[in-house]
Amino acid sequence: MLIDILSDKWKKAGLKNGDTVLLHSNCVRTVKYALQKGYVVDPNSLLDSFLKVLGSSGTLLLPLFNFDFTTGVPFDLRNTPSHMGVLTEAGRLHPLAVRTGHPIYSFAAIGYRAEEFRNVNNFSGYGIDSPFGILREMDGKIAVLDLPDQNSMTFYHHIEEMNCVNYRYHKTFSGEYTDISGKTELRTYGLFVRKLEEGVITYLQSAENLMWQNELYEGFKPNEGCGLRITSACRMFDFISDIIHSGNARGTLYRIEGVDDTQ
Repeated sequence: MLIDILSDKWKKAGLKNGDTVLLHSNCVRTVKYALQKGYVVDPNSLLDSFLKVLGSSGTLLLPLFNFDFTTGVPFDLRNTPSHMGVLTEAGRLHPLAVRTGHPIYSFAAIGYRAEEFRNVNNFSGYGIDSPFGILREMDGKIAVLDLPDQNSMTFYHHIEEMNCVNYRYHKTFSGEYTDISGKTELRTYGLFVRKLEEGVITYLQSAENLMWQNELYEGFKPNEGCGLRITSACRMFDFISDIIHSGNARGTLYRIEGVDDTQ
């Protein structure tokens, strides 16, 4: 079965039974592989392949990020879709999924520790009480399928907020919000955003290279092997925090448009 084949691939990348893991994903290459093998592919099969590895004692977190709220579009915790791909939308619709409350950076939690994410309604998308902070408290993991850090690893911004970096600032967004019970009201939430007026651009290629060089990642780079890599949220937090404290964030985590030559 396709689920068994894919599950074996995720195990070879380092995913384990009982893990609590946040998964970022680009499924295009995996779908092409399955089709070449003659399998009919659907998002639920992909989702089940990860849940099978994690088992009854594991927990899967999926990003349901949707940025419409920042432009004034109402958010509905029950119905607003994920903009992070077919796998995440399958996770949102999973009958056992628990959705967290931030209207921009919400998550679906499925599995053993999912109830610990119920009623999580953090004000700041990357704050200490966000799913990023909770994952770190749980000593969880982060997995990325066929995406570079630049296009996936939002956990960097949690680390930046926890370290109060000076190239980002707190910004609020207000809009119509409908909760799980169907109650609608005006709410305000925050994000720790780039200082665009200073030309700050997120730049994570150097950080990704350092993560590999220092053996914080295990598994496979994008477009190699099964394409899945995994890291410890706690180890990554400490490693990137050290980069920030040493004054090396610029050129490693961000650059200044029109000033820095790094591409």
